[in-house]
Amino acid sequence: MKLAASTQGTGRPLVLLHAFPLSSAMWTDQRDGLSDAATVITPDFRGFGETPLGEDEPSIDVLADDLAETLADLDLHDVVLGGLSLGGYVLLAALRRPDVRERLGGIVLMDTKASADTAQAAVNRYRIADDVIARGTGVLIKEVLPNLLGRTTKDSRPLVVRRVTSQIQAAAPSSVAWMQRAMAVRRETFDVLPGLDLPALVVVGDEDAITPESDAHEMAARLTDVRLQRLTGAGHLSAMEAAEDVNATLRRFLSEIAP
Repeated sequence: MKLAASTQGTGRPLVLLHAFPLSSAMWTDQRDGLSDAATVITPDFRGFGETPLGEDEPSIDVLADDLAETLADLDLHDVVLGGLSLGGYVLLAALRRPDVRERLGGIVLMDTKASADTAQAAVNRYRIADDVIARGTGVLIKEVLPNLLGRTTKDSRPLVVRRVTSQIQAAAPSSVAWMQRAMAVRRETFDVLPGLDLPALVVVGDEDAITPESDAHEMAARLTDVRLQRLTGAGHLSAMEAAEDVNATLRRFLSEIAP
């Protein structure tokens, strides 16, 4: 499935893959702040934003297939591909595909991890999926939202809290359930990192309660050409919580790996 995508700016393509349960709207600050340094392309995963859910069974590999089709349809080359949380899971899964890797010039892994869910985490995802179908997205506001944001954001960035809340409330229950089930069965992807012949940037917020610094270090340790950036005062949704720092980090990475 070709993904609906927003494009802004000129220059080297920077494709940014969004977190769950948000849409590509989470990248507004990056589209606006980096449009002079790159062509910022922000797709919506199936079921979110402007992309339909479709009929496929839940799978991160299906999302990787969608990404491959979208990159090919847009005829993109020398792409810097970034993903935050869910977006990182899809990015890592897509690295198994030669047709994706040949289009890339760099990767950015933000507040994500290469490990699979524990059995307990998978069971919890299935529970939330069933609850969302039965009762709507209120369970996400109660159980998921608190862990998405760092304490600094909760205490001092009310606009970010409202933006995240609004995007969660806009998510379709069927899409939320599909994505939870897809993440519950995803494979470990550490094996794609050693020997990867691409420059890499790993970013993590120091208040990330979902994929903490230990996960970032686990990935960075397996990469050869890697930069690791720790962001102060940012939780799991660092691109929204610390947008200026994230933009500066991405801008620096783009400059360092300029062809």
